[in-house]
Amino acid sequence: MAQTLTVTRGAAVTAQTEVSSLWSRPVLVALIYTLFTIVVLLIFNRHAMDYVGPDNDDIMRLVEVRDFLGGQGWFDMMQYRLGLDGGTLMHWSRFIDLPIASLIAFFRLFLAPESAEAAALTVWPLMLVLPLMVFMGLAGRRIAGVEGMHFSLILTVLFVLTSRRFLPGSIDHDNMQLGLVALTVAMLADGSYRPRNFAIAAIALAVALGIGAETTPFVAVACMAVAGLWAWDGEIFAPAARAFALTLTIAVSAAFLALVPPHLYSTVTCDNLSLGFYGITSVGGVGLLLSALFASRLSRPWRLAVLAANGTAVFATTLVIAPQCLRNPLADLDPMLVQLWLSKVSEAQSIFSLAHHQPETLGAFYATGLLAMILCIVRMLRGKRVRLHAVLLALVSVNWIIALVQVRGAEFSNLLAIPPLAILLAELRRICAADTKNVRAALVYIVATLLSVPAVWAVAGAFAKNGIADSLAVNAKETADCYSKQAFAPIAGLAPGVVSAPSNMGSPLLRFTPHRTLSGPYHRDPDGMLTELHIGLAEPKEAEAFLRGAHVTLLAFCPGDPQTEEVVKLKPEGLYAQLGKGQVPAYLEAIPAAAKSDVRFFRFKPLD
Repeated sequence: MAQTLTVTRGAAVTAQTEVSSLWSRPVLVALIYTLFTIVVLLIFNRHAMDYVGPDNDDIMRLVEVRDFLGGQGWFDMMQYRLGLDGGTLMHWSRFIDLPIASLIAFFRLFLAPESAEAAALTVWPLMLVLPLMVFMGLAGRRIAGVEGMHFSLILTVLFVLTSRRFLPGSIDHDNMQLGLVALTVAMLADGSYRPRNFAIAAIALAVALGIGAETTPFVAVACMAVAGLWAWDGEIFAPAARAFALTLTIAVSAAFLALVPPHLYSTVTCDNLSLGFYGITSVGGVGLLLSALFASRLSRPWRLAVLAANGTAVFATTLVIAPQCLRNPLADLDPMLVQLWLSKVSEAQSIFSLAHHQPETLGAFYATGLLAMILCIVRMLRGKRVRLHAVLLALVSVNWIIALVQVRGAEFSNLLAIPPLAILLAELRRICAADTKNVRAALVYIVATLLSVPAVWAVAGAFAKNGIADSLAVNAKETADCYSKQAFAPIAGLAPGVVSAPSNMGSPLLRFTPHRTLSGPYHRDPDGMLTELHIGLAEPKEAEAFLRGAHVTLLAFCPGDPQTEEVVKLKPEGLYAQLGKGQVPAYLEAIPAAAKSDVRFFRFKPLD
């Protein structure tokens, strides 16, 4: 009997050990969390009316992918149906177009074209959840053990579920950028300085730079963090520094050659990968490589001096090649575009604008990032893994500072706040487990957990502003139908022409019709946007001249479009205001409207 009990007890211990071992494997655990997250996302999205995300960028990405599948060249990034005659050169990346186009081509083998698009646009963002989970779980494990891994994954699940970037139909590049940022953090969190991990981080940074300029500050700070580690640790870090610098130089060169057409090699742009960012990154990479090869045995003060010299070389390169990239690329926008377009873009709002108009949202955008930065500083002052926390502090801070200027950076700072917060939660959990009767410790643990979730701050802000009852109430708000397929049905079958329509109607117009539109919500189409605004603001007689000059054949008017409402308020005598009153100039001929649509279309027939 005693022998039986011993065997049973031994088997139980073995089984428990095996279960514990399974729950400590980053990839397996990340897969479990991913499956749960995808199921929840699909449940939340089951009543979606469209297979494309609601963001204009999602729609424009689909238009770009369609053109690519239709035969437009790899290097040809012109959107010929956007803007004035000749089209608009877009600043987006084929690195995102290619996998989406491949998925659509695959599903077309056994599905109708529209169904193939729907399948591909559903699968693509959900596919990106798994690598994000793997990278965040790995980062959590490297900095805080198995408990840190689970806390990192739990917070990442909540992040994904409360972000629209991974919903089916979300095909803009932000979800891929978030994954690359997570991969970089996971690799730089390697305290053993294995060269392979730093080489992988370099590849992730080069790809991120090739996808979009939004992560350029993050890429720069990550490179400076690696260079700082080399200057501080010297020979110990030299192999990792060499691997990072060499890989970064090769990878960014490959990205440049893969994305930039030869005739634009000498062109400098600040909103995508061009000679500017390529030259700056290459100089920094080569400088770090040479430093790691020949200066690693110098004393720390001399290494810091070499680092300063490298920084001077990078800054000088910037001044020579791309001085314009040291300022906001949108700084040259026409004041009218800033007033009627950019200032209304939710992602472009600053902390001051949010504090004035939506103070209840400040916690969701800034609190967790601030908390993570404070934790990193406190741990550094206490001498706890100073190098790791210095790197984490730098990576969180740069995106948090960006969020102060444009709130879109908050998504990245909230994601990067997860690893430092996972360390805190793992420590608090161990304290609670060691003393289960300590109510104070348990309370601190619970409060810290809640404060680590941006969604909790969002709910708290809503409660503070509206009260619990109003915040929980579901209010159906009717919005004007200015952008649906049904709204554009009256002109979808017409011969291709040129449409004057507000910028928010631009992307869906390109998606649902064969026409060219003057205006889309993109800073590379300033002339088209300004022309459309002048048409709406001008008195009817003057508007005719603008319509004629832009070769417009159709005019779209939707009184519920936010930009149109602003134009009507700004110029009561303007064309849009007159159309809103039912006063149609003789040179416009109404086209029968679609049922239940708020859009009215007019043919432009110049008066001779």
